Amino acid sequence: MRLENKVAIVTGGASGFGEGIARKFVAEGGRVLIADLNIDGAEALAVELGANAQACKANVADEQSVRFMVSAAMDHFGRIDILVNNAGTTHMPAPMEEVSEEDFDKVFAVNCKSVYLTAKYIVPLMKAQGRGAILNVASTAGVSPRPRLNWYNASKGWMNNATKGMAVELAPNGIRVNAINPVAGETPLLKMFMGEDTPEMRAKFLSTIPMGRFSTPEDMGNAACYLCSDEASMVTGVCMEVDGGRCI
Repeated sequence: MRLENKVAIVTGGASGFGEGIARKFVAEGGRVLIADLNIDGAEALAVELGANAQACKANVADEQSVRFMVSAAMDHFGRIDILVNNAGTTHMPAPMEEVSEEDFDKVFAVNCKSVYLTAKYIVPLMKAQGRGAILNVASTAGVSPRPRLNWYNASKGWMNNATKGMAVELAPNGIRVNAINPVAGETPLLKMFMGEDTPEMRAKFLSTIPMGRFSTPEDMGNAACYLCSDEASMVTGVCMEVDGGRCI
């Protein structure tokens, strides 16, 4: 029960890595607001996880929606101890100059602006209580970029740099900020990363991962649980690769 009495917001929590993190947090005694654009999925997961989970519809790239999400967490649970910025998106693989401006703007709004917006409304609450943990879900793409995903790579590199900057600034306030860098996994974004979901394309991706498998939601839940728990009380500014050796 490493997260007993802790309250967490997990964005993009209805599926994929976010779902894995939400499941692990509840299993470890935490109370979780599952925030997602897919409110049906979020509600179904919250019902499955029981009284310690609540669902909230949220667009992390929209300030009003983020403000509502934070208010919902405070109304349901009375405090916010942990924030997991997991919601993310990508563009289809393409030469960098052919990615549309619309797709570029969406990637940076969802992957980067969201970190700013959640900080704007949640950091003051954590400062007031003198403690907190923020976890940004970045990607190995931000450490070892893949061709044809250039602007997605850049957005995740931004998240890693933001993590370190946030950690340095917020450490005196008792707030820790870390990131995890998963390799591609069985999530709704996998097909977009690959461009097409075929056995040949999967084999190509897996050939770059020394451990020979994709990241799983359970992998991310386990790493997130450690970094957000008091066991990691001296760990901040770390961008942990949970990638089966992909970035070696």
